[in-house]
Parts: sequence; C-alpha cells; structure tokens
Amino acid sequence: MSGQRRRERGAREEGPRRVVALGGGTGLPAVLRGLRPFVQSGLMSDLTAVVAMTDDGGSSGRLRRSRGLPPPGDLRNCLVALSCDEDLLAGLFQHRYDGTEDIGGHTVGNLILAALAEMTGSFLNAVEVSSRVLRTAGRILPVTLQDVVLEAEFADGSRAIGESAIGSSGKRVRAIRLRPHDALPTPGVVEALLGADLVVLGPGSLYTSLLPNLLLARVAAAARATKAVTVLVANLVSERGEGSGLDLTNQAAIIEDVAGGRLIDAVLVHEGVIDEATRLRYLTEGAFPLSWPERSEPDRTVVRGNLLASGPKLRHDPSATAVGLLRAWTAARGKAGAKARGPDPSESPGDTARDRAS
Repeated sequence: MSGQRRRERGAREEGPRRVVALGGGTGLPAVLRGLRPFVQSGLMSDLTAVVAMTDDGGSSGRLRRSRGLPPPGDLRNCLVALSCDEDLLAGLFQHRYDGTEDIGGHTVGNLILAALAEMTGSFLNAVEVSSRVLRTAGRILPVTLQDVVLEAEFADGSRAIGESAIGSSGKRVRAIRLRPHDALPTPGVVEALLGADLVVLGPGSLYTSLLPNLLLARVAAAARATKAVTVLVANLVSERGEGSGLDLTNQAAIIEDVAGGRLIDAVLVHEGVIDEATRLRYLTEGAFPLSWPERSEPDRTVVRGNLLASGPKLRHDPSATAVGLLRAWTAARGKAGAKARGPDPSESPGDTARDRAS
C-alpha cells in the first residue's frame, strides 16, 4: 500500500466521520464551506447543517408573512456554502433583485425555495430538491418546520418579539424564549446529533443564531446526550446590543444554561494579529476582540489558532476554521464523556424547554 493511501486511510480512521453543525446567519456557512472538501474527498461521510428558523427580516421575513413559509434565507446560504458548483448555480441562488417592491429585495434562491415548496407541498422537500440541484456535499435541515418566534426580555425589563426587533433594540438581553415553547424539531435533527462524532456550535450571534436551535427542548436534550465532541467556534469580536458586555466564558455559560447542562467539550478561539485600523474601526462601533482566558480548565479543551480571513471585515476563514475543528476534536476526544446526560430526546418535551439566558 502506498504512503498516500496509508495516510488517507489513517485520516478516515482518526478523523470525525459524522459531523453536525448548528447555527445560522453568516457564521454557519463559513464552517460548512471549510468542511465541504473533507466530505468531497471522502474523509467525512456525513455532514449535516441544522439551521435556526427565527429570521423575520428582509426577504425571508416577507416570504414568511406573504406565503406562510419558514424563513429560507439562512438555509439558502448553507445550500450555497455546501454546493459543489458554488461559482455557477450557487451564484444564481444568491442574486438579489434591486428595489423594494414586488420581487425587489428578494434573492433568486429564496424565490426558488418558495416555488418548490408550493410545487412539492413541503418546505423540507424544497430544500432537498435544491440540494440535489446544487449537488451539496451534505444535508441541510431547518431546526424546526413550525412557525417559531423569538421573544426577549432585556436588562431594563422591557421586552421585544421577533428576531429583527431584538437585534435592532440596542439593548442587552436578559432572557430569551421561543414561541411556541414546545416546538418540535424537524425529523432527522435529533438522530443526526445522537449519531455524530463532532458537533459544531457557531460562530454567530449568540441570541439569534445559536440559542434558537437549543431553545427546542428535544434538540437541547440530544445535544447533551450525544457522545460526540462538541466544539464551540468562538466569535472573533464581542456583540453589540443584545450580547453587549459578554466575553467568551459568559457566552459558553449562557449556551449551557439554555441547553440545560454540560454541552461544550472544546472551544476554538482565534489567536492572531488583527490589523490595527480594522481593530480601531470595530472598537468605535462598540465591538472588541474576544479571547479565552489562559487559566487552566481541565474539563474543557481550548484550541487556539489564526482563524481570520483576509479582508476589511473580521470573518472566520473557512479552511483555517475547519482545520482548527479537527484539532479540537482530536484534543478533546477523551473528555467528551464528561457531559451530563439529560432526558431521553425521544420523550415529550413537556416543561423542559429552556426559557432563560442570563
């Protein structure tokens, strides 16, 4: 057997074969784009994206209100990120029409998903058909097919309903809830989490990209019960408004509080130089670079590396993030069994849905 074939076989045996990534917004597509080559090469056998379904702004919000559909925007971005033809068909999916009336402001991909949902009678079928057309290197699942809405209570005691209202409030969130509180996950989500070798959380907005997935009781229970290594991809900079003042340890604590128990085995943190002009620009906007404390945490693995993509905006580099995730998985494998086991995810959620995040 050649040396190359031995290395490939070793990678297949040592690397995570089944990966689930939870999130939304712009962070989840970056993770998927980085992991896509591992699926295409056969080093990973299964990649599932679980996408938050609380977006109510822009094109997605208009289609929710006018067509009664789940919001397609974040799903569309994941379809594009996993597409084997990203430079061709995926570019068409991302085209946005000018204007604000009629189809103005809508993306072609959102309208295609809406049309396919009407043609097939199922939004999930629409996503599956689009996946086949785009030849995606993985599966994309909305976390729920129910019409779910975020509700936030702010530090000053006021409240807001809807992701857009929460994000535009400029206020720090004290508690976050999901309506209805007993929403059920899409078939396949729980099974994917329980069968995974690696579960990825983030990067992305804490309250509007990450927590909406874990606010579903059965998803949180499966995330606690899985034997997979769970890695939090830390945000590069702090959030303004709803997440202001929270450092990475605060964010990890809130995630586990909402999930109802131990969840995070490893944290992947950016460590590298940020261009001074870029750093100052973010500081003037109220966002500061995030890092994980150097203190030892024997029950939590911290992996550091340069995760920054080139460009004027602070974004995760897909390839560097994917390599960091594999490093974190390897480093944390022996500690993954320390998670607290929750209720059986197949049982009725009852009153176990989490509604706190403070």
